[in-house]
Amino acid sequence: MQIFHCPACSRRVYFDNLACTCGQTLVFDPEAQVMTTNAPVCANREQINCNWAATDGKFCRSCAMTETVPDIELPKNVSLWAQTEAAKRWMLANLGRWGWFDASDSGARPVFQLLGEKTTEGKENVIMGHADGEITINVTEASPVILARRRAALGELYRTMVGHMRHEMAHFLFLRLSEDQQFLTEFRDLFGDERADYGEALKVHYENPAPAGQTHITSYATSHPHEDWAETTAHLLHLVDLLDSAQAAGIHVQGGPDSGFDAYASGDTDTLIRMAVDATLAINHVNRALDLPDLYPFILTDQVKTKLALAHRYLRRNAQSMTQTNLVA
Repeated sequence: MQIFHCPACSRRVYFDNLACTCGQTLVFDPEAQVMTTNAPVCANREQINCNWAATDGKFCRSCAMTETVPDIELPKNVSLWAQTEAAKRWMLANLGRWGWFDASDSGARPVFQLLGEKTTEGKENVIMGHADGEITINVTEASPVILARRRAALGELYRTMVGHMRHEMAHFLFLRLSEDQQFLTEFRDLFGDERADYGEALKVHYENPAPAGQTHITSYATSHPHEDWAETTAHLLHLVDLLDSAQAAGIHVQGGPDSGFDAYASGDTDTLIRMAVDATLAINHVNRALDLPDLYPFILTDQVKTKLALAHRYLRRNAQSMTQTNLVA
């Protein structure tokens, strides 16, 4: 994520800021990827601190994708909803750097169901996932305590709300990309046939999880080609944003990017991964000084890098070029 500047005083401001320290109210323009002061604000600004500009209607591009919100009769759910929407905005801003879901993208948008486990009528069982363009996210995991417990219970190295957003959005992006037969051919050659029985594959995985080994980024990625794609694509987004954020913050390591380097503009996956890993190792070293966990505790094998490169190539083609390709086809 880039670091922005206040239009009034030029001080540094950050992605979620509602105002600058100079007192200037801020509105994020996702189309231009800048902070502005003269855009209509999203209708959710006051309730959940959404700082994005409204688009055609009263909501911003991100909030307009949300069809269902948690039971806001329970005050805690409002806070969880706000944190979940913040994670969604971060993920969408990242993808916006490649042209996904901007004004030039005429393709389908995902629909989000943001549900909570607690309602005024009692407890609900919320299962996160994607189905036919609809993404369900459990806002309860926006609680740091609950998230940490579940990460430990599942033995996961990484579990965050931004991670959930990137993973589930990856399923939706597959839906969009699969309109291109060339993508499907390359996908099946590398990830396997996504038409394999999904329910049975997950059943087998949960009964006897396979290790990630040399071919997958995580154990969960071994369960089915759809999950391999979602895990791989989420990790691509982690790595590109990690490098972009380090560059924006002025963190430089030997062999790292030159000033002005744009991680989202680069098409060289191998170099991106190398620089992201170098930055990660440096930050890991700093974290250990404070007894904090490693920033990115994953091993990227050659097979995994090949999968990351495929996801990178197709996501960089962005929504506009995908639409043009399909029209030509």
